[in-house]
Formats: sequence, structure tokens, C-alpha cells
Amino acid sequence: MFRKYKSHPWHGVSIGNLYPDVVTAYIEIVPTDTVKYEIDKDSGYLSIDRPQKYSNVTPALYGFIPQTYSGKRVAEICNYYLNRNDIVGDGDPVDICVLTEKDISHGDLLVKARPIGGFRLLDGGQADDKLIAVLHNDAIYGAYRDIKDVPAEVIERLKHYFTTYKDIPGTNERKTELTHVYGVEAAYEVIQKAVADYREFFGNYE
Repeated sequence: MFRKYKSHPWHGVSIGNLYPDVVTAYIEIVPTDTVKYEIDKDSGYLSIDRPQKYSNVTPALYGFIPQTYSGKRVAEICNYYLNRNDIVGDGDPVDICVLTEKDISHGDLLVKARPIGGFRLLDGGQADDKLIAVLHNDAIYGAYRDIKDVPAEVIERLKHYFTTYKDIPGTNERKTELTHVYGVEAAYEVIQKAVADYREFFGNYE
């Protein structure tokens, strides 16, 4: 039977039955985009968030993991490692960057990805983890099992993007703070906590 309506990428697409080892990722933007696209949470359609005003472009496929939610459990991880108690989840699905040697020309697509680590990022006092993954069975990156396997130059490029992409040139104010780079096991923990947060917040979404 065919679906009458398009599934909502956040709620209507499965994370996959192999998570956290392999997850479904919904890709919003790709490195060639000069506009920042973001899912419209109400309709599920990709929308223009803002033009890229400055030279920063995402260095990898970028999107989120369906049926995850950055809520209290995800925030608890940040609070624990930073010895704080005031951090909250940002209320969004967990973000993911997917490394691949392939040139993907557009977003609004689903890929299978293998998480290998992540960045613990704070955005205005909110937990905003950025998971790092490789495209499942990618010819080049597919052999990587942990973030330490990724060339340092690639990690530095990703770090630079996420610590500057919201900054306004000419000011010293930092919008985001990267506190930790973590490996595959910590990434699995974030995913599992985010799935639990999602199920508590949304229940069985239809």
C-alpha cells in the first residue's frame, strides 16, 4: 500500500533497527549549499533558514537523526562532564555530520551512517551535540571506527565550522562553545539518551 502523504523526516522516519551502530540520517544541507536549509518542524518540509552571509560552508553532509530529541537526558550528559547543573537540551533532534568521499549534490535525502564520535557543543547554555559519522560502506571513510581514525585536518575543519558558523565578523563574541571531542562509545550514549528523550516527550508519534 502506498502512503498518501510524505512521512515527516523527524517523526515518520525510523532511526533504524541497528542503532546506535548504524543510524538513518536525514540530510538537510551539503557542502556546496550557499543557503542554510533546515527542516520545518510543523510540516516536515525543508525550508530556507537563512542565506549563508559569510564564507562558512558546512564541510560535510549535515542533518539530524530521526526520532531523537535533545532533552533532559542529553543535557544530563553535558552537566555531568562539565560539572554543571544549568544546561538544558535544545529541544531539537540530534545533529549529525556524515563524512563521505562521494559528491552529494543536494539535501532532503536519507542516508545510512555509522557514528564514530562527536563534539560536545553548547549554544546559549543549551546542549547541542554534533555527532560525527561516516557514510555506511563508504569507499574511503567506511573503514573508520572511531573519531581518532579521522585525519586531524578534517576534525579541525569541522571544529572551526561549528565554533564560528554563528559568529558575526568583526566581533569577539562566540555564539557556541565546543567543550569536548568524544569517541564512538560516547556518541552511542548520546544517541541512546536522545532516543529515550524522544520517546518520553513525543510517545508513539503518528
